[in-house]
Amino acid sequence: MSSPKHEPVGGDRVGSVPYIPLSEENGSAADGQSIGALVKDATAHLSTLFRAEVELVKAETVGEAKKAAKGSVFFVIAGVVALYSSFFFFFFLGELLSEWLQRWAAFGIVFLLMLVTAALFGLLGYRKWKKVRAPQRSIDSLKETAAALKPRREPEPAAAEPGLPAQR
Repeated sequence: MSSPKHEPVGGDRVGSVPYIPLSEENGSAADGQSIGALVKDATAHLSTLFRAEVELVKAETVGEAKKAAKGSVFFVIAGVVALYSSFFFFFFLGELLSEWLQRWAAFGIVFLLMLVTAALFGLLGYRKWKKVRAPQRSIDSLKETAAALKPRREPEPAAAEPGLPAQR
């Protein structure tokens, strides 16, 4: 894992990102290194961190896309029912109802039944689609990284009197 906070949710290991250490395991100090070596190490660490962030976003997005695809199946089913309307069954039902009602009323009832069926499958698809979330762990991780890389400024001391330069 890239950190304990980024462990996968569930047993399918979706969202897992390989652990990439940002420092040596033996904890050696950087006392004897030159500025160039330190800059090189910092650049390598930032590059590694960025790659890990991209991998986390990819892994999390794939998991959410799978949920969206599963929810979309219900929309497809609703469309098929609405377009084809199980023609023979509904035609039979209309003719059956026309034995007791006027023919136009019987087929109106069948049409309403078809619309209710399509609405039901549309509602099921909507409920599945609504469960798709933003990749929150990736967003949080990127915010933490941005906050850690933001330079810290020291506040300027206020001038004693207007017009006088600030004392340092």
